[in-house]
This record gives sequence, structure tokens and C-alpha cells, in this order.
Amino acid sequence: MNQLTIGHLAERAGVATSAIRFYESKGLITSVRTVGNQRRYEQSTLRRVAFIRTAQQVGLSLEEIGAALGTLPDGRTPTRADWQRLSRAWRSRLDEQIARIEALRDRLDGCIGCGCLSLKTCALSNPGDAVAAQGSGPVLLGP
Repeated sequence: MNQLTIGHLAERAGVATSAIRFYESKGLITSVRTVGNQRRYEQSTLRRVAFIRTAQQVGLSLEEIGAALGTLPDGRTPTRADWQRLSRAWRSRLDEQIARIEALRDRLDGCIGCGCLSLKTCALSNPGDAVAAQGSGPVLLGP
């Protein structure tokens, strides 16, 4: 079977059919329509969905994923070499994200980056609310 129904694709990919329709609406995957207007997907779409899900799991936005897929010639399915090339390009962005998450973890029980949870603690580490000049919310943990 070269083409998959939306239900079969969703089942094989481990996602809801609504996710398949959403990915298609964002241009991340494509389908053809039968005479009865039913969606059919090439089997290679499984790899594209796996690529999308994996990229999402490491914290990439759908815009970033779409841009990456847009670099592939003729909308082809990503290969192992494509993933290696793209993941190298994302490494610095992911390293920054990891650093932010580690900072959040390390400060989580005492401070949320001066939003402010503790006036006693902030009186020592942020006297006079000097951090307020940097913006609102948890500015110390921001990007």
C-alpha cells in the first residue's frame, strides 16, 4: 500500500487525526484527494511526521520546523543526513534553551527571576527593585 488514509497515518505516527490535519494546514505535510474527497498520504509522510514530532519534542516551534522542511528540495522527506545538518544548525538555540531551563530549575524554589515572589529575598538580591528597569515579569530568566 503506497498511500495511507488519514486514520492509518495517524495510527502509525502515534498522533491524532486532528494533528495530521493541523500539520497539513500549516504546510508541513501534503495529501492528495480521492474522487470522494478523502485525504491520502504517501507512506513517506510517516517520516515527515516523525521529523515534526521529534523537532517539537526538543522544543522547536512549528515555524522553525516549517523553515527546516522548506530547505528540502521538492518537499521531499528528510533523510538522516538532513536531520544531522538541521540539528547542527539548531544546536546553539537548543543550548540556550537548556541554559534557561537549568537556571529556572536552580532558582525555582527561591525565586522566579524577580517577578517577585519574596520581598525579603529580593530586598537582598534586588535592592530597591533595580531589576524592574529591565522589564516586567521574570526578566532574569528570560531569553
